[in-house]
Amino acid sequence: MVYVGILLCSALRTAVVPVLLALLGTALLGPLHRRLVKARVNRSVAAGLTCVAVVAVVGGAVYIVVAALIDTGDQIVASLKDAAQGVADHFGAAGTSLDDLATNAKDLLTKFGGTAASNVISGVSVVGETIAMAVLALFLVFFFLRDSHKAADLIRGIAPGESGDTLEAMARRAYEAVEGFMRGTSVIALIDAVCITLGLLVLDVPGAIGLGALVFVGAFIPYLGAFISGAVAVLVALADRGFVIALWVLGVVLAVQVLEGHVLTPMIQSRTVQMHPAVVMVAITAGASVAGVLGMLLAVPLTAAAFGVIHELQARYQVPEPSDS
Repeated sequence: MVYVGILLCSALRTAVVPVLLALLGTALLGPLHRRLVKARVNRSVAAGLTCVAVVAVVGGAVYIVVAALIDTGDQIVASLKDAAQGVADHFGAAGTSLDDLATNAKDLLTKFGGTAASNVISGVSVVGETIAMAVLALFLVFFFLRDSHKAADLIRGIAPGESGDTLEAMARRAYEAVEGFMRGTSVIALIDAVCITLGLLVLDVPGAIGLGALVFVGAFIPYLGAFISGAVAVLVALADRGFVIALWVLGVVLAVQVLEGHVLTPMIQSRTVQMHPAVVMVAITAGASVAGVLGMLLAVPLTAAAFGVIHELQARYQVPEPSDS
């Protein structure tokens, strides 16, 4: 049944992905909407204000990230090229220099130009599909926030027999797990990005702002995202500032990761479902195999929701151990 469900979701991804993204957005924005409703703001107006706020925040964040990457992207790319050139000079054999690779790349581009053109056309269609899904997800966030008080009645209405209480409790537990994960991950990502950016600025590493933005985005993919963004920062420092500064950058990245793993995550996400790192890595790998980068982003919150449901069922149906007396 799970396999068939995954196949159906993959076939209907244009409709399923906006729903999942909207649920994640609703979990993240729910506290703001509830505060507005408690302040006697109309539910529709509160949902609209929340959506406007998220568009402003997300749009501003995307602008800052893109601007930072544009401003510092050339520095980062140049530093990575210098690092690659150093590796090629040290390990490369005759006839395998970067100039030779560039020449071969031109030949390949000329040979497969038609394929490249078709890929560009398909890429344009993917961009259009992504924009359509993002707009649909935003509208769904509005409706989910506005009608969130009706969710319990809806769940009870579709529950078979007398299972309404159990189904509602499972849904609440899953939603609370996703809500806690999204809120906690956002806070942790911001702290990680600020700390690493400050460390890179102090060490005078080029492209510090862009690398910090990369750290923030990568934090939403546990473990793997931090590893990739940290490795890029170390490589840039190695190419531009030398081996000693690269070691200092590595120390900063490791210190921030230790702070995250032993202080921030237990403190900020103490109320959410705790998952073993092995489970997280398997979930990320499975998500990547099903839906690529988007699957990697969605895998962990969906796994947290599944663990929330499992824990709720255990709490309800676990048989108490007989006492020795």
